[in-house]
Amino acid sequence: MIETRKDGALWTVRLNRPEKANSVTYAMLEAVAEFAEEAQGRAKAIVLTGTGKVFSAGMDLAEAESGLPTDPVWERASGAIAAFEGLSIAALNGTLAGGSMGMALACDLRVAVEGAKLFYPVMSLGFLPQPSDPGRLARLVGPSRAKMILMAGQKIPVAEALDWGLVDRVVAKDALEEEVAGLAAAALGAELSHIAGIKSLIG
Repeated sequence: MIETRKDGALWTVRLNRPEKANSVTYAMLEAVAEFAEEAQGRAKAIVLTGTGKVFSAGMDLAEAESGLPTDPVWERASGAIAAFEGLSIAALNGTLAGGSMGMALACDLRVAVEGAKLFYPVMSLGFLPQPSDPGRLARLVGPSRAKMILMAGQKIPVAEALDWGLVDRVVAKDALEEEVAGLAAAALGAELSHIAGIKSLIG
């Protein structure tokens, strides 16, 4: 359900459950966390992406009754991505929904394909968002737009998400891999300490 690739200093983790729209389980979130933790000090850039037409439909609802909605594993995954000292890129190969948005919000950059939508339906599902997600979301798009997503439950088309700053670039689906490679190139050519130094100055 999770695939990883370590191509020198460029590491990629892929949600690979297309038959379930890449809905995430506890085991998948744990694997993402472990990947990002292992990358610390070893990789210069990490990429988070998915297989198929959807990046992730969010939580696998089959695990809702097991306590997954409030499990600390969500924060462990997004926290490990946010703590990574190199460049982190969310390569959104399709629609991004629910708690899986937290992993993308934790990345430094978000590139999405044409036609994608982004939404986080916690209001309708009766769950609270993961603790760090609202703050990260508001820092990107502002508090009112964060409320549009979290409280009004709006599905944001990718063109609007680009205008808001929720995604940084929109590309054709067949151009996603090339775009991500281009964005990672400068970091891959630098010393990790240099990357971390610039990142710390930005905050």
